Amino acid sequence: MLSRLSIRDIVLIDKLDIDFAGGLAVLTGETGAGKSILLDSFALALGGRGDQALVRQGQEQGQVIAVFELARDHPARALLKANDIADEDGLILRRVQFADGRTRAFVNDQPASVQVLKQLGQTLVEIHGQHDDRALVDAGTHRRLLDAFGALERDAAKVEALWEARRAAQDEADEHRAKVERAKQEGDWLRHAVDELTKLAPQAGEETALAERRTTMMQSEKVAEDLREAHDLLAGSNSALPALWGAIRRLERRAQQAPSLVEPSVKALDVALNALEDTRTQLEAALRAADYDPAELERIEERLFALRAGGRKYNVAVDNLAALAKQYQDDIALIDAGEDRLKELEETAIRTEAEYRKAAEALSKARAKAATSLDKAVSAELKPLKLDRAVFTTKVDTDPASAGPNGIDRVEFWVQTNPGTRPGPLMKVASGGELARFLLALKVVLADRGSAPTLVFDEIDTGVGGAVADAIGARMARLARGVQVLAVTHAPQVAARADRHYVISKDALEKGKRVATRVVEVAEDKRREEIARMLAGAEITNEARAAAERLLKAG
Repeated sequence: MLSRLSIRDIVLIDKLDIDFAGGLAVLTGETGAGKSILLDSFALALGGRGDQALVRQGQEQGQVIAVFELARDHPARALLKANDIADEDGLILRRVQFADGRTRAFVNDQPASVQVLKQLGQTLVEIHGQHDDRALVDAGTHRRLLDAFGALERDAAKVEALWEARRAAQDEADEHRAKVERAKQEGDWLRHAVDELTKLAPQAGEETALAERRTTMMQSEKVAEDLREAHDLLAGSNSALPALWGAIRRLERRAQQAPSLVEPSVKALDVALNALEDTRTQLEAALRAADYDPAELERIEERLFALRAGGRKYNVAVDNLAALAKQYQDDIALIDAGEDRLKELEETAIRTEAEYRKAAEALSKARAKAATSLDKAVSAELKPLKLDRAVFTTKVDTDPASAGPNGIDRVEFWVQTNPGTRPGPLMKVASGGELARFLLALKVVLADRGSAPTLVFDEIDTGVGGAVADAIGARMARLARGVQVLAVTHAPQVAARADRHYVISKDALEKGKRVATRVVEVAEDKRREEIARMLAGAEITNEARAAAERLLKAG
């Protein structure tokens, strides 16, 4: 609830501090004393539109501070956490209005956006008056009020969660379906590519090995010619080796005759011949290695051409063709698996759709039942408010084709203000005074549900008096048992029922050079004079005092 309102340099207010408590508090005063200024200041602190005209003349800025006491589970705490604002025992909203039109907002002394201030304000305070239709202009508000009355908030939250789950499941299925369709379009090409690469069967490092083998084979023809010539010198028809072997044998036969002359020569010849024999063996081996099959060279060249053509076609290095084939095989496997995954996602979407529909239909039936009870409860409040000929109807239009996060219903309050007239939406049919009283009846019925902890009623009793004003006061007092109620009123019957009474006045300052708005809480023993003034006007009579006394006792 609101515990303190501090205003500095706003229009006619130079300095004002008001402490509030629970229950019903009324603000009274002469016309033009500054009641509207007070409410405009309060609205500014709640995130209302700024206006440079609000700054008191001659000042650079004005400021409004609203201090609230919060329950531990109040929705405002979740907003504080979501915006990284310190959550303290109380909540302080501060708005600074500069004379150049700029404004600044603070929450618990931390800079905040006006939007955050407004969101917090909406959870803390509702301001209603003859011309303030914010609470009833939106059919979504009507739905929330009906859900609050029927204790259907949890069911509505379940429907909203199922709608989100349904939407998420459908989106996931649609996204995956699009992927599968794209993959199908590429599938034929992928399968053709895999078949082609499988037939080609590229191996890592194959291109390098084949290129080296081809180079060796192309060079071996010239090398082989020289190798053959060298081999012919050693093993051909003109080879000297047979003659040398014959010479060694003849020398060996002479060795006994002159061993010192023959043996060294024989040994030297023997070493030389062995070396030449080894050379012949190496030359034969080299000739075998150099000997190639032209058909093999052609096969190598054809293979290299095929590999390199594949690399160009798929725009990868030849050595990466094998990895590319594996990637394409995996892609095909994903396509096949994607079909199975799509079936799972579509089944989930169908299941969540069914769950949503079932919950939405159950909520719709519950809303229809709650609407009947709400109509009866509101109608019971209308007669004392001089709306006894009016008919209040909660119109629930159910359309499964218009399903959404709030279910399949459109809820709107309709009224028929007089017999024989055409019923219609409350906002279009009811006059300003009727609208305010319909709102009061709704708020009384919903006293402990669907309401902000602080309600402000701005002169909703204008144009009524007597029993109707007393009925309004009685209902405000009933409301104040569950929430804090602040009422700006001209009705003494309403003022008499207040728990706290504040008088707004306009005082002359600086010898009449300027005026300032003041707000003073009236002590219990002085309330009679203020209520008597409200009854009698400028000249308070004994009869007015006596009437005021009776109202206070009745209140």
